[in-house]
Amino acid sequence: MVNDPVSDFIIRLKNAGAIKKASVSVPYSKIKHAIADKLLEVGFVASVEKRGKKAKKMLDVALKYDETGDHSIRGVKRVSKPGRRLYVNVSQIFPVKFGTGKRIISTPAGILTGEEARTKNVGGEELFIIW
Repeated sequence: MVNDPVSDFIIRLKNAGAIKKASVSVPYSKIKHAIADKLLEVGFVASVEKRGKKAKKMLDVALKYDETGDHSIRGVKRVSKPGRRLYVNVSQIFPVKFGTGKRIISTPAGILTGEEARTKNVGGEELFIIW
């Protein structure tokens, strides 16, 4: 049993890219699907698909590589953990890796990147940063 499904999900994406896998299948949850959709929107994954029914639902995420064969996810860092939740307000949201990375935040408006949270003027739980 996994105690931190978000951390498990993002580390599976990073590790699968390190060994050049085409896709990753993870057990389905709404938050993982929302995070995968946001990663698709900002360009870190190629496609997201839900398959299966009832208790056997899986989330298939196709990984994205550039023309040289390098994985688009170079690194990831979990910020808020189950043992220590970290919340940020709008004034504490800064660019990641000089704008090359993204900050993923769980807000009342849904899962947003740092830039989207600043434009919507909402804060929330900072889930992870990805570059």
